[in-house]
Amino acid sequence: MVPKKLVRFEAIAEATLAQIPALFAPDPRAARHFLEFFAANIRNANTRRAYFRNVGEFAAWCGAQGFDELLDIEPIHVAAYVEQLGTRLAKPSVKQQLAALRMLFDWLVVRQVIVANPASPVRGPKYTVRKGKTAVLTAQEARELLDSIPANTLIGLRDRALIGTMIYSFARVGAVLKMRAEDVYVQGRRTWLRLHEKGGKRHEMPAHHLLDQYLEEYRMAAGLKHDPKGFLFRTAKGRSGRLSTDPLAQADAYRMIRRRALACGLQTRIGNHSFRATGITEYLRNGGKLEIAQQMAAHESARTTGLYDRRDDELSLDEVERILI
Repeated sequence: MVPKKLVRFEAIAEATLAQIPALFAPDPRAARHFLEFFAANIRNANTRRAYFRNVGEFAAWCGAQGFDELLDIEPIHVAAYVEQLGTRLAKPSVKQQLAALRMLFDWLVVRQVIVANPASPVRGPKYTVRKGKTAVLTAQEARELLDSIPANTLIGLRDRALIGTMIYSFARVGAVLKMRAEDVYVQGRRTWLRLHEKGGKRHEMPAHHLLDQYLEEYRMAAGLKHDPKGFLFRTAKGRSGRLSTDPLAQADAYRMIRRRALACGLQTRIGNHSFRATGITEYLRNGGKLEIAQQMAAHESARTTGLYDRRDDELSLDEVERILI
């Protein structure tokens, strides 16, 4: 019989965590601490969804192999699962799945649900990255995209301001879409942006003069100065050309970017993250310093910022053209 406290806990978590995988459900203590791991230990919603999906896939695999008890799982089983993942997933995805299992089993070990972590001794695939895969625009392409967005409609002003914010502030789309109207403010006669990055970090950046113009025109047209607590970038009300009070979702931002890129005639398949890489690359190409770019992008490590530096792409293209055949 499931204790009443556990039933209440499951009811609270049901909306975001769906249901407990069969591997963890039979033992009430395992079920409770499974839910606690996702609800209390992982604060980032995207990470929570990804890890919950990863653990669910592992639990389904265990069920298919006939492992019905959590205590039956041994390192050899986790290793076999990781080996199988490597045949259909990219190495970063395999490493993420293994990281999710390690963290969850560590949590269960500390809470004395299991004796040892079966994923701890399992090694993931080696994967070294020196250059990111994110598609990057040239400065000319970025300018053509911004100039192609009509500035005579409210939706056009919103889209131009959104793309401009990601380019000129090096911000992640998630941080930009969380912004409230009051997160654009004046200090020392300059417009500043207040961004809420991953890990609860509050990051502030001065606005480029063109971004200042884009944001000012958009905020004036949308009347956002009278709603400082409202979201800065909002969804449209159907095809009315007016904005709602709801924040724009990342998927909606991606679709908008793809639509704007297609209308502009861009062949490069860009996404939300492309503008972060474009801004960093152009900053460095024009004499910016890597350590300053790291601060502007709110990265913990300069190595992470270096993944967005695509200046070598242009050098490689120039060298290829030396093959005169």
